[in-house]
Amino acid sequence: MKLSDFDFDLPQSLIAQHPSPNRTDSRLLVKDDKFVDSHFSQLGSFLKPKDLLILNDTKVIPARLFGHKDSGGKVEVLIERLIDEFSALAMIKSSRSPKVGSFIILENDSQFQVTEKRNGIYSINFKIDSILETLNEIGHIPLPPYIDRDDSKEDAKRYQTVYAKNDGAVAAPTAGLHFDDELLSNLEKQGINHAFVTLHVGAGTFQPVKVDDIKNHKMHSEQYEIDSNTVDKIKHTKASGGRIVAVGTTAVRTLESASTGGELKSQKGDTDIYIYPGFNFQLVDVMITNFHLPKSSLLMLVSAFIGFEEMHQTYQHAINKEYRFFSYGDAMLLERRSG
Repeated sequence: MKLSDFDFDLPQSLIAQHPSPNRTDSRLLVKDDKFVDSHFSQLGSFLKPKDLLILNDTKVIPARLFGHKDSGGKVEVLIERLIDEFSALAMIKSSRSPKVGSFIILENDSQFQVTEKRNGIYSINFKIDSILETLNEIGHIPLPPYIDRDDSKEDAKRYQTVYAKNDGAVAAPTAGLHFDDELLSNLEKQGINHAFVTLHVGAGTFQPVKVDDIKNHKMHSEQYEIDSNTVDKIKHTKASGGRIVAVGTTAVRTLESASTGGELKSQKGDTDIYIYPGFNFQLVDVMITNFHLPKSSLLMLVSAFIGFEEMHQTYQHAINKEYRFFSYGDAMLLERRSG
C-alpha cells in the first residue's frame, strides 16, 4: 500500500486547540454495523460486563525547556527520554547545532552538558540538578505541533490522564484523556474492570511517515512495561468470554508487543512494533482512540484494526459530522474486524 492511500482532507477548523470543558463531554463515534454518534459519558452503553479496559498509566513530563548556549545563542530543548536522574535523550533546536562537550544554560541557571549526538538526538547530562526536579520547576507541557498556542496552566492538568502515574511520556496517551474517576467507577459497577500498562510515548509519535511504500517505514522505539497483575486480568477476561478493550494506540502497541504467538507474559523493554494493514492481532478485541493525522502510522494501525475501506468511511463520517480531531479532540470506539 502507498502512503497516499492514507491521506484525507481535513478542515483546519476541526483540529481541536483546547480540551472540552469536562473530560467526558467529548463526543464518541461508535463504529458497528452502522455509525452511532454519542458522547463519551455514554461509553458504558457500548461495553459489556466482563470487558476489561487496558489503560496506559504513563505520565507526561513538562519536557520542553528554554535556555541558551554558553556562547549566548537561544535554544529550545525537548526531552525525548529519561535515562536516569541526571541523564536523558533530547532534541535541541537552535540556529547552530550545539557541539558535543558544550553546555546549555536554562532559565533557572541550571545547566547540562551535551555528551553525544546520534541521528539528530542528543545525549545530555545534568551535572548537579535532577532532571525531573528541573522540569517540574521550569519545564513546559510539550503540546503537539498542531496545537497553535503556548501551553497554559490548564494543559498541565488536562494534557494528562486522571490515572497518570509513571513519569516518562512527552506526549499524552490521548484516548485516556476522556476518562474521569466517576466514569471509571461507574464502569466498574457495570462489571467493566480496568488494568494498567505503561508505554512512555515519545516525540516520534508526531513524525509523519515519509516513505511511499508504507512497508519500508521504521517506527521510533518506546519504553513499555506490563506487569503480572495485568497479565492475570487479561487471561481471566479471555477465559471468561470478556473482551480486551485497549484505550489508545499505545495500549494496543504494548499488548501486541508483549504477546508472542498469543502467549502473554509480564515484561519490560523497548518496542518499535509497527502495525499496518495485514497485521495479525493477538489480544485486542476493541479499541478506543482519537482521530489521527493523515499519512500517520497511527492511522495505519486503525486501518489494520477495522479495515482500509472502513477506516476511510469512519473518518469521512467524522468530518461530515464535524467531530474534533487529534489530541484534544473526540474519540471513537472500534471493534476489530474478524478474519
